[in-house]
Amino acid sequence: MTDRFRLTLAQLNATVGALDANAEKAFAAWEAGRAAGANLVMLPEMFLTGYQTQDLVLKPAFVRDAMAAMTALAARIEDGPALGIGGPWWDETGSYNAYWILKDGQVAAQVLKHHLPHDDVFDEMRLFDSGPIGAPVTLGPLCFGLPVCEDAWHADVAAALAGAGAEMLFVPNGSPYRRQKLDLRLDVTRARVAETGLPLVYLNMVGGQDDQLFDGASFVLDAKGDVVAQLPAFEEAIEHLDFEKGAQGWAPCPGPMALQPGDIEQDYRAMVLGLADYLGKSGFKKAVLGLSGGVDSALVAAIAADALGAENVHCVMLPSRYTSQASLEDAAAAAMGLGCKLDTVSIEESRHAVEGALAHVLAETNPDVTEENIQSRLRGVMLMAISNKFGGMLLTTGNKSEVAVGYCTIYGDMAGGYNPLKDLYKTRVFETCRWRNENHRAWMKGPAGVAVPVSIIEKPPSAELRDNQKDEDSLPPYEVLDAILERLVEEDQSIDEITAAGFDRATVQRIEHLLYISEWKRFQSAPGPRLTTRAFWLDRRYPMVNRWRDRT
Repeated sequence: MTDRFRLTLAQLNATVGALDANAEKAFAAWEAGRAAGANLVMLPEMFLTGYQTQDLVLKPAFVRDAMAAMTALAARIEDGPALGIGGPWWDETGSYNAYWILKDGQVAAQVLKHHLPHDDVFDEMRLFDSGPIGAPVTLGPLCFGLPVCEDAWHADVAAALAGAGAEMLFVPNGSPYRRQKLDLRLDVTRARVAETGLPLVYLNMVGGQDDQLFDGASFVLDAKGDVVAQLPAFEEAIEHLDFEKGAQGWAPCPGPMALQPGDIEQDYRAMVLGLADYLGKSGFKKAVLGLSGGVDSALVAAIAADALGAENVHCVMLPSRYTSQASLEDAAAAAMGLGCKLDTVSIEESRHAVEGALAHVLAETNPDVTEENIQSRLRGVMLMAISNKFGGMLLTTGNKSEVAVGYCTIYGDMAGGYNPLKDLYKTRVFETCRWRNENHRAWMKGPAGVAVPVSIIEKPPSAELRDNQKDEDSLPPYEVLDAILERLVEEDQSIDEITAAGFDRATVQRIEHLLYISEWKRFQSAPGPRLTTRAFWLDRRYPMVNRWRDRT
């Protein structure tokens, strides 16, 4: 009789610190696996605590509660399959990122993470100790290895497990999203399969946590490295997968093959999920934002409607004497098309009052950016008052291009609790608007059809803080600006390298200077979803005071 093994993959969304809720979610997945006759129900890395915990896991009281919750969960895992779940483990030897196997009312095995990531958005070397390379786990007819997340990115752990008798590799992960990450994961895991000759299961977490998104997109590789099962991206999923042992060893049976969306759709879904989870896990149900009639705020309104439902999005138009009639009409059209509430609150009286109060101080000076920023800051005051009164989180709407060069007002349009566009360059804002207008998915809570009016997409961007103002009065065209920024930020190129690619040296030097002197603003900016390899915050950590410039 052919040996068979059934694995239940639980690609689920955990909340950091919600120990009881996460344990209940794990138990529900275990019950689903038991009903399906599974041998093992598998959850992602650090699922019990949520991920990433950052310095929360350094607090002894938190780890004490987490380990107590794990012990209590283990006592419930009886008369059914084993449960694999990630959570911290502390003992006299150290503090570990551990993967627990629970069975028959107790802890049957523990595997400690060996390789601790210390680049990208990770800093696990300051949080955990490195565990020894563990032994394979035998469960029923199968002996399998458990390289925990980063351990699968290094050949030594998989090789040691295969050498110790592992017949398959099960990899629990907390792997954050960024563009083209699935291709990278496939490359890495296919290398482990080629080295060991073993099939591999890659299980990833899903959901938003602060600035990070976990996209799921779990998969199974056979011994040739071919994908034989693929779970959806950005969605919770529980799948029961079968494996059979034949003359050539264990092989996965074909499973579901969810199509993976393209880059623009993945980014959009990441922004929607990031907003929904940041608000939901923080206890907010509604959002408020300033709707200016410009493309950035219109896209944020669409993202918010898709994340929360249009009935939970409160848009506010805050006109001044410089606000064009076209912007008033575009803001109204955007709110109407999405079905969001729109209020209008003029800032003119407030502007006169503030400028009048300052008149004796500012006497003998000429109007400049100071007066422009007063308008922006008054809008921030009004929006925060509405947020406080009605309990909706204020969303800020600056794109990555603006945030990079400081084309934004601290305590003004930067005021807010979350910024869905923080890692999206302006040129991508336009692309994303066009994509959303042409596409609608079942997971979107907003309406189908045109989400961002075409008139908004096509008009020249303007802050409308003075007469006839255009963004290109202060910045290069966004196509040029974004190309330079991507080379400076994502690729860390020098002035010489960027100039050699055809860009004007003086322009590049100016953009580099703006990038560096705006660091203090970004330090105080709202969090937003990470989409690229060099998002502002954990990916790219620069000093706020920095006198160095590239003068090569």
